[in-house]
Formats: sequence, structure tokens, C-alpha cells
Amino acid sequence: MKLTGNTILITGATSGIGLGLARRLHTAGNKIIIAGRRKALLDEIASDHPGIDAIELDVGEPSSIARAAETLKVTHPGLNVLINNAGIMYEESLLDPADVRLAEDHVTVNLLGTIRMTYAFLPQLVGESDGTVINVTSSLAFVPYPATPTYSATKAALHSFSDSLRIQVAASGMQVIEVVPPAVRTDLMNQTDSAYAMPLDEYLTEVMSLLETKPDADEIIVARAEAIRHAFTRGDYKEMLSSFSTM
Repeated sequence: MKLTGNTILITGATSGIGLGLARRLHTAGNKIIIAGRRKALLDEIASDHPGIDAIELDVGEPSSIARAAETLKVTHPGLNVLINNAGIMYEESLLDPADVRLAEDHVTVNLLGTIRMTYAFLPQLVGESDGTVINVTSSLAFVPYPATPTYSATKAALHSFSDSLRIQVAASGMQVIEVVPPAVRTDLMNQTDSAYAMPLDEYLTEVMSLLETKPDADEIIVARAEAIRHAFTRGDYKEMLSSFSTM
């Protein structure tokens, strides 16, 4: 992926990794469109960062995705990069029947949201130079956190989806990149002050460096995520899963 001169749509971009990437990529010389559900917050961010545009978008609602796709065809016809970052993460008890609603919400937002966004925007991206889809998954796609079973499962599914998407669009010259964060200090799961989580600015700096130095990479994996990403091939998957179960 080239790091400048793009028009980039980022979902879930009102906080955390999404907002951080928006700021970094805007500073690098890209046109940024942030997307999220909270209009007041979107307007505030756009006002504080001249040159960043905003659009209301709920990836859990197919009609909202369709409206955004039609709007951006007109307002930003040069859109060439989609970053699927929106997601939710909650603890679940599989022994509590009521928590099936949480499971369903994870699938709707994390998995179906990304799949629907890809279907909706791919026709526009395929026709653009340097077309790119970036799917933000998680190191938990490779070793699940038992307290968040459906979250972990949706991220594993997105890893698989990204691999298939990469093959299907290869002939068009498009790039598909999977960004694999470890735990990062964001509002997700109230990890802002977590000792286990990586500081957000440190994470963003390493991601931007990897994007610059490895422009053809299929996966962007910071050092802190490497051990989890490769646990199975290294042979310590069961030990790592066991350690996660006690966290």
C-alpha cells in the first residue's frame, strides 16, 4: 500500500485505533473519510482536523452501508482504500442463555459488517489505482480469549475471509491487508489503562512503520502480536490458550 495520495474510508473511526489511523494517515498526505454512528462526535473530529471528512455509518445496518456507498460514489469518486475497523468486544458466558444476544451482535457488527462493507465498496475500489482493502482483525483470531468467544471467532473468520478476498481480487491488482493488533490501550473492553495492553501511540507508530517498510505485506503484525499469531506453528498454542483462560 502506498502511504500518501489515497482517499481512505475508515469505519469505527471516532476513537481508538480507527481514529488514530485517521490522524496518522491524514498527516501522511491522504484524504480521509471517518465513519461512525455518532454524528456529533464525527462533526467534532472533522472540525478539529480540517481536511478530514465524516459520514454517518452503522456497519450493523445494511441500509446504512448502502446509503454510504451511494453517497461516497458522488462525493468522493476517487475513493481507493477501505479500512474495515469497526467492531465490538464484550465478555460472554456461554452458560448464560441471555448472552446469545451478545454473540449475535458480535457476528452482525464484526463479521457481517465487514463482509457487507466489502461487497458494497469493492466495485468502486476495483476501478481505482492502488485499490486496497484493509481488514483490522486481532491476534485473538489465532489464539482465542475464552472470555470473549464470539469476538475471537469473528476475528478468526475475518482472517479467513481476508485470505479468500486477496485471491479473488488478485487479477485486478488490488491489495488486501490484514492488520493484526494485540491488546491495545483503547476503550475496547475498557483497556485504556490495562497493563497487558500496548500503548495506542506506540502501536500506531509501529503499524505506520510496517506499512512504509513492507508495502506489499499481506499481514501487518507488530512485535507484541507475533507470538500469538504464530503460536500454533511454534507449538505452544495450548499453553498460550491456557494462560489466556486465567486472565
